[in-house]
Amino acid sequence: MATILQARTDAASQDLTAEMTAIGLAAREAAHVLSTASAETKRRALQAAAAAIRQAAPALLEANRRDVASATQNGVEGAMLDRLVLNEKRIEAMARGIDEVTALPDPVGRILADWTRPNGLRIQRVSVPLGVIGIIYESRPNVTADAGSLCLKSGNAAILRGGSESFHSSTAITECLRRGLRAAGLPEAAIQLVPTRERAAVGIMLRMSEHIDVIVPRGGRSLIERVQNESRIPVLAHLEGICHVYVDAAADLAKTRAVVLNAKMRSTGVCGAAETLLVDRAIAAQLLPTILDDLKQAGCALRGDAEARALDAAVEPASEADWTTEYLDAVLAVRIVEGVAGAVAHINHYGSHHTDSIMTEDQATAERFLAEVDSAIVIHNASTQFADGGEFGMGAEIGIATGRLHARGPVGAEQLTTYKYLVRGTGQVRP
Repeated sequence: MATILQARTDAASQDLTAEMTAIGLAAREAAHVLSTASAETKRRALQAAAAAIRQAAPALLEANRRDVASATQNGVEGAMLDRLVLNEKRIEAMARGIDEVTALPDPVGRILADWTRPNGLRIQRVSVPLGVIGIIYESRPNVTADAGSLCLKSGNAAILRGGSESFHSSTAITECLRRGLRAAGLPEAAIQLVPTRERAAVGIMLRMSEHIDVIVPRGGRSLIERVQNESRIPVLAHLEGICHVYVDAAADLAKTRAVVLNAKMRSTGVCGAAETLLVDRAIAAQLLPTILDDLKQAGCALRGDAEARALDAAVEPASEADWTTEYLDAVLAVRIVEGVAGAVAHINHYGSHHTDSIMTEDQATAERFLAEVDSAIVIHNASTQFADGGEFGMGAEIGIATGRLHARGPVGAEQLTTYKYLVRGTGQVRP
């Protein structure tokens, strides 16, 4: 019996590998077509995709209801469930995001540099698509629309592997994107969703170096670590968002109250949500109680060091793990630090190099913070929740890259291109 079961398992694995290989081959062919597609053709495809999402809103809501019901039965709740839910407002936001991507300048074919050598050779550095991009993400259905539209805009084919919880929603959204491709005469294989929930498909994707040029993971630490450990393909990583707000001694109280509350509580489940509040010791007793009262009234649980707890009895003791935890929930860690130097030291030690903000009216202190904090996005006097490609004018994003190679910060259409050199001569030979 064990031999029979093993044979069935092996056959299923071979079938899945063959299916993934076919997806990769089709994506490579589609990428070749997209790489030379005109800006107008891509614009028509994106316009049609946005229209299809709006027209298919009832079907998208029905598909999402199936996903939400299944997730609820499996014990998903709170912020994780909220990330999965679609409603009319969120569907319109997806379509509007595609509209904004459509309106962006075409990132392909830009002349990045142009010079002529003494021997007469003219050399140009020109932007080109990356090729085939594999995007592996968790339960947010809107990532399907964002990733598909950004890849199309930048002339890349996309292989999407969404979270199993959002399978029906992502399938319905992908069909809308493919309707856009058909309307513009582009190959439907330019945007493909892996048609299975099997986790083995992720492992196969990570080995498809002949068919996929870049892997972009978007999700929690376990997903990112798996991709980085197993991938044979270059990875553009979106690590967790352990984001900080530092309140300096020269902070304006009214601004600070509004920003801290927004950074933590506007949407607790996004990667740009603040997870740690740092406060200058020189002003902690004066400002912190008011700030904490705002958070408590909004339903935020607080964990802090001994100095923070001495200022507010409602603050629970923080453990060492709290400084490195992405809560994605209404929980905030609070620590008193010794000025901007203490804040920078804490952030660079405990942070994830994602997004960090300083509240201060002292320009010199702000500039020091902006220069010394080693994160992809560093902000002065504004909420960390602006860590979003749409808010940066990119229309949408695949994620916030926290590494240092190729792209850093919001990854939009422009960041999904590389470049090549075009050299034009008149018969030159090298001596």
